Amino acid sequence: MHQALNERQQTVLDWVGQGSPDGVWPDSTYKVSAQALQSRGLIKITKRRGHWNAHLTDKGRQYLTERGIHPVEQNAEPPRQSGRKPAQPRPKTVSKARTNYADQLLEELAANNGCLIKPIEPGPHAVNWASRVNAARKSGKIPHTQEIYGYRTHRGYEIKLADIPAWRLAELTPLPVPARLTKPHAVVAALEKWPQPMGLTKPHQGRALRIIQALITTTEAQGHRAAIGTTQGAPPPHRRRTAPPHFTITAQGESVGFLILQEQDRSEHVPSAKELADAKKHSWMRIPRFDYTPSNRLRFILRGGNPHRASEWADLPDRPLEDQLAEIAQEVGLRGEAAERKRRADQQAREEQERRWEAAMHEARAAYAHAYRVKHLEEQADAWHQAKRLTEYVTAVRDHATSLPPGQERTEIEAWLAFADARLRHLTKSASAPKLPTPPKPSGDDLKPFLGHWSPYGPRSY
Repeated sequence: MHQALNERQQTVLDWVGQGSPDGVWPDSTYKVSAQALQSRGLIKITKRRGHWNAHLTDKGRQYLTERGIHPVEQNAEPPRQSGRKPAQPRPKTVSKARTNYADQLLEELAANNGCLIKPIEPGPHAVNWASRVNAARKSGKIPHTQEIYGYRTHRGYEIKLADIPAWRLAELTPLPVPARLTKPHAVVAALEKWPQPMGLTKPHQGRALRIIQALITTTEAQGHRAAIGTTQGAPPPHRRRTAPPHFTITAQGESVGFLILQEQDRSEHVPSAKELADAKKHSWMRIPRFDYTPSNRLRFILRGGNPHRASEWADLPDRPLEDQLAEIAQEVGLRGEAAERKRRADQQAREEQERRWEAAMHEARAAYAHAYRVKHLEEQADAWHQAKRLTEYVTAVRDHATSLPPGQERTEIEAWLAFADARLRHLTKSASAPKLPTPPKPSGDDLKPFLGHWSPYGPRSY
């Protein structure tokens, strides 16, 4: 066998080997495994007149026999009766069903730890993996705690079945929004004092402030902190979506800014007589195509931290912002938790890098000390060879001096011999009494050759 059978495929093969008895399978999902067994040459599937049947091949019969299972003889003819036509065995009938690609895909994912990489083939008969992923998503057979998704990569079409994060499965309690502001939060009170709070029209200012009051009250109860922002009133049109926040909520050191906008309705602009006349008179005159008027819809734009659910929340026809406040409050907490995890991970990475740098520095100092002593040893060996050569030379000169008569030449040679003997004694002493030297304290430049990519001045690499 080129590839081991999984548990379900083994069960289907045993079932076919026993003659495919009725009442074993509550549905037709076994056909997916049967298709896989047929592709491996273990069974043969036939479909005649709406009936589905499967028989063992010689290879499948041998596989079961090797496992100690004796398959039922299939398609055996009964003894012939005189004057009668031999009875033909009736094939086992199972209701016909189309190949369920969603079931097949889910079974493959289960057998491959929830990850598949399928080849992307050109041509009209190529498999549309995106469509199959969508069919599996709509099949209703994926556990509610998991989700399937697929995307193109350089390796092919990658399909994954992953667990849904716990925060997405959490049941959120709706946040109560006060009917009126009796004791506004300091941030809400500061917003109220602006001439045109957040640039909203008068009918919607009160609602926006009450929503902000509910949001800040809830997040502060969770241990977060709110503060007034830097944008006062309505942001300029050219910076409508990119202006600084009206207020911020800080969760675990991560500041999330909130910019409040009033949605605008767009309608076709009907040019006035004056606009038409001006456009005809001046070539640079441009008549606007649309008119924009403030709507009754609000939008919260969040910036800062790592987004989880979204970065914008707005009034929807069937779901106003009041019903979405629990998600916004959860988003603030999630961004704070993500920032805290990142801080801890960064701190651990810094500590790990510092440990590795200190280990590299320790090894570099040891390597420097070793190189220093090796160099000193070579200098001692050179001194020994020099002393040996100098001894031979001085002995030869002394022998020559003894043969000279007293006089200036002999006196000069004897003076030279005195100097040579002193030098020879120094060389002989250093060569005859070797000592393990203590290396001097290395500088950063001394350690560089032994540090590789590490810097000698701190836990960083080049």
